[in-house]
Amino acid sequence: MFSFRKPLIALAVMALGAAAAAQEGGKYPGIGRAATTPEVAAWDIDVRPDFKGLPAGSGSVAAGQDIWEAKCAACHGIFGDSGEVFSPLIGGTTAEDVKSGRVAKLKDPTAGRTTFMKVATLSTVWDFINRAMPWNAPKSLKPDEVYAVTAFMLNLANVVPDNFTLSDKNIAQVQARMPNRNGMTTQHAMWPGKEFNGSKSPDVKNVACMKDCATEPKVASFLPDFARNAHGNLAEQNRLIGPQRGADTSVPEGQAPAKPVPSTTAAAQPAGGGDAKLPLALLQKHACTACHGVDNKIVGPAYADVAKKYSGKSDYLLGKIKSGGAGVWGPIPMPPQNIPEEDAKVIAAWLAAGAAK
Repeated sequence: MFSFRKPLIALAVMALGAAAAAQEGGKYPGIGRAATTPEVAAWDIDVRPDFKGLPAGSGSVAAGQDIWEAKCAACHGIFGDSGEVFSPLIGGTTAEDVKSGRVAKLKDPTAGRTTFMKVATLSTVWDFINRAMPWNAPKSLKPDEVYAVTAFMLNLANVVPDNFTLSDKNIAQVQARMPNRNGMTTQHAMWPGKEFNGSKSPDVKNVACMKDCATEPKVASFLPDFARNAHGNLAEQNRLIGPQRGADTSVPEGQAPAKPVPSTTAAAQPAGGGDAKLPLALLQKHACTACHGVDNKIVGPAYADVAKKYSGKSDYLLGKIKSGGAGVWGPIPMPPQNIPEEDAKVIAAWLAAGAAK
């Protein structure tokens, strides 16, 4: 899915640059300017299915395992097969799938789906990790680290051996072993250009029905009120990158959501202040609420439970925020949180004081 969009991103960037240039010396002088080469390069990071755009580099399975356990396992599990936070990445593929390029389990309607069962192009995996992972620090991995993490995932999926090193030199050879590499079609007229056996006409020929039209759709299922907020407020569980936001499930459907807490900085209030607005705003700002609810467990424990267990221990809590931990509240580890020191102090003081709302 991601692969089809990437050429459009590059075209959009070039169009913006051309429009700015036209405005600079043409119809709208003084409005806008041509994009500089570094500005275009900063946006032009897509990697295509033929691996154009892939930066030079390499990474081993062993190095990828170290990065995975430190930055990825908290959400995806040690072996990439956890479904507790996100859908499983690994599982459902066989050695026979690697040979044939078609995942047999996709024909089984009762079988679950994992990323490596569905994805056809290795470039999609590399590109998505590079631009969007890890969840709490997207675009923070260096190219060699992206190669290493991708190599580890390929090893978990039994595509490459334990001693394998993935690089820009051999990635095309690995593509030839992707379990579902033959599961993608370009015969839909949505792929621009002629590189990948595209088609000029769509693969569907539908005719609009202009009679016996339904006047009002009937909703056959809905989320019951008692389950609406079962996993915490969805609006608080989205990272601040990207336009997508969950519904405010803390209020009934159709009711206007509460106004969001204004974003402030830690310097605006002493660390031990009694106002809960600042720490709650910081928790949302740093995406902490994706894993913790104030009163309910999500991935990690509820803040109210942490406050009861470590009442008055702000220094200890500050250390745990900075260093992370595992085993106290369950098997899923919390990675070290790379947030400003003052923000961490405000959150730790709030927890030590009882996590008031």
